[in-house]
Amino acid sequence: MSTPIGASSYALPDIPMSVGELPPAPAEVALVAGDDLARERLQSYAEFLAGAGVERGLLGPREVPRLWDRHLLNCAVVAPLVPQGAHVIDVGSGAGLPGLVWAIVRPDITLTCLESLQRRATYLDEAIAALGLGDRVAVVRARAEDVARGRAIEGSLRADVVTARAVAALDKLAGWTVPLLTPGGELLAVKGQSATEEVESARAIMDRLGIKSIEIVQCGVGIVDPPTTVVRARKAP
Repeated sequence: MSTPIGASSYALPDIPMSVGELPPAPAEVALVAGDDLARERLQSYAEFLAGAGVERGLLGPREVPRLWDRHLLNCAVVAPLVPQGAHVIDVGSGAGLPGLVWAIVRPDITLTCLESLQRRATYLDEAIAALGLGDRVAVVRARAEDVARGRAIEGSLRADVVTARAVAALDKLAGWTVPLLTPGGELLAVKGQSATEEVESARAIMDRLGIKSIEIVQCGVGIVDPPTTVVRARKAP
């Protein structure tokens, strides 16, 4: 784990980076990042994604020009839904979206990145160290479905909030994520235009898993276009 960074300067690891196509940070970053340190970290994370993320196949090169709107801001606008001081599990964390973005803009939360693939877990460890988030962000290499069944790691892994982005359809995702919630916890699944249909298809299984309320929330109106669609499901207390 790295030592937490200062507010003014720090260095990313020596990883080949090519960020010529990365556009400058838009003005909307100031609306989602509360201070200079968060803005600096978001910029460095954008460069990390555009460089190491593309180099290692976690992000397509065509995504670099729209990295801010489609990925970083798209995730950041959901962070206000996370309760103060929550522990969050990001299932299938991949390149760290949305989890690392939330950890950057919400210094009050702790985060576990749950990722099964070694190359992605290694990438996440390097990004966490580079961004100085090692004091409150960790990577667990395991399959979410194994963790949910209590057979992947010693002890239990549970959180106030579980999130996932572009991992699986909601009916399948529910079985991997809802068991990881503490009583009264929330699933915040970042979805697209199919959210309504996915909720209807998953409603029966979510009822069986103890979900007591489901709503579809539009986040970031006036900041990102289109707003980010989130399925917000609360587990029974």
